Amino acid sequence: MGIRFVTGNEGKAREADAYLEGVADVEQVAYDYTEVQSDSLEEIAGHGAQEAYEALEGADPVLVDDAGLFVDALGGFPGPYSAYVEDTVGVERLWRLVEAEDNRRAHFRTVLAYADGERVETFDGSVGGTIVAPRGEGGFGYDPIFEYNGQTMAEMSTEEKNAISHRGRALATFAEWLADAE
Repeated sequence: MGIRFVTGNEGKAREADAYLEGVADVEQVAYDYTEVQSDSLEEIAGHGAQEAYEALEGADPVLVDDAGLFVDALGGFPGPYSAYVEDTVGVERLWRLVEAEDNRRAHFRTVLAYADGERVETFDGSVGGTIVAPRGEGGFGYDPIFEYNGQTMAEMSTEEKNAISHRGRALATFAEWLADAE
């Protein structure tokens, strides 16, 4: 079975390919679906998956992901708006918003949406951590301010980060579901 993973990010496609090995062949497809404005990752990813499936035509189902950083002290902000906040406010300024807070707990969360023309299913993965002053040279996005077990994501190797990845956790759940569905 083939799955079309709708993303422009080759790293995401490689991660999906690794998790789905033996279950499905992953093809990376670049398609710019409409990202609806919503507080719900499920709604955003589900809409994107349905639109991509219809627009791309073909028999193979599609997989779309949406992710965000949810900071407890900020009521879950930036959540689904994480990419926009990163681009406009920046990672350093988000740290400054949280710096004075007693509770700096946060979590990265990914929702994968699968569409096959008959249904849309969603799969969730998250990893909890703490917001800290920026450190580390690796990763991208909020990785320098997100600490997990004493290390920021930017201080981890790709292998270490993938081992605890919120996307990986969602992909593992999806792989189990897909294997059982066949």
